[in-house]
Amino acid sequence: MNEIIPNKSSPASKASPEEMSRRRFFEKVSIALGGLCAAVLGVPLVGFVLAPLFRRPPNDWLPLGQVSDFEIGKTVNVTITDPSSLPWAGISAKSAAWLRRVNEEQFIAFSVHCTHMGCPVRWLSDAGLFMCPCHGGVYYADGTVAAGPPPIPLTRLAVRVANGQVQLKAGPIPITNTL
Repeated sequence: MNEIIPNKSSPASKASPEEMSRRRFFEKVSIALGGLCAAVLGVPLVGFVLAPLFRRPPNDWLPLGQVSDFEIGKTVNVTITDPSSLPWAGISAKSAAWLRRVNEEQFIAFSVHCTHMGCPVRWLSDAGLFMCPCHGGVYYADGTVAAGPPPIPLTRLAVRVANGQVQLKAGPIPITNTL
């Protein structure tokens, strides 16, 4: 019968039991170090992916300015910083809203984001309309849809006056999409 005879000159056959155990030891150390490196890199990655699921969006009131800073009947664009953004968000943490002073103590605020695709709308004071440059959405001064593809009116934002200061309630950017 064909019997395989070990080659006496091969390095594996010359290895002593101590060398074999040393080889096994280094194999296990290499696997352990590889696993440790994977864990060190993987835990922050998993945390980055899962953290937004457990973080609550802030429910803060953001100051916009004194009541006297706004004219009655005039709609102005106010810039706000998103309090839910991460410290390194930079310019992407900035957002805006349209604010109108109705009378001495009442204000109305609208999101700048079109309810069709989220493009920023602009206020045309001469026409008394909000216009979306992306797909031709048009909104009346009260935020209702006048023309174009937007499915619903502009999102109204909560606004209040507290201690002579106009404040806007922070929250996620309201966008709907009917595609």
